[in-house]
Amino acid sequence: MESSIIKKHSFDRSFLKRGVICGIDEAGRGCIAGPVVAAAVAFDIERLPFISVDDSKKLSPENREELFQKILKACVCWGVGAVGPGNIDRLNIREAAKLAMERAYRVLSLKGCRPSLVLVDGNMPISIDVASRCIVKGDGLSFSIGAASIVAKVIRDRIMSRYHKLFPHYGFASNKGYPTPFHKRAVAQWGPSAIHRLSFRPFNEKKKGKDS
Repeated sequence: MESSIIKKHSFDRSFLKRGVICGIDEAGRGCIAGPVVAAAVAFDIERLPFISVDDSKKLSPENREELFQKILKACVCWGVGAVGPGNIDRLNIREAAKLAMERAYRVLSLKGCRPSLVLVDGNMPISIDVASRCIVKGDGLSFSIGAASIVAKVIRDRIMSRYHKLFPHYGFASNKGYPTPFHKRAVAQWGPSAIHRLSFRPFNEKKKGKDS
């Protein structure tokens, strides 16, 4: 664990020796319901906290919640951005994820935080007013991106747990909008809810079947 933390610190420091580094990542691209949520988390590169972050999907919900609190206490600044299912259908998920990331960064700007460098998970450049680098599979390589991955996932899971109270038939508290067998059976039985992404399968396939 210790060597993993040091390795991720070193990865970020290979891009920036002093100043503020920001990681950006999103959660929820593969879901068929709910928003896509992105987080931007900024750290002083010379004072990176000794926290064992990782790709949020590899961590248990309990570990994510614990790390979430530690990250928020240790970071210089953080922000979250989201894009709802209606705009996901309108834009497509790739563009919606980029927009969520840009919105997360704008929250930092509104808080007066201007990083020296932003590391963005994946291969999609985003439109922001500071230098940035895209890092494929960055949530497993970079400390700052890994931290953003955890924050985005925790916030999105909380949102989906709230939606569960409004739409209990779909099991959002457990599946968080991902297309699990239970979720797909619920959609087949009850039809889509107000927060389902109608441009995603299986909704697209049903529409094509009706149109043919």
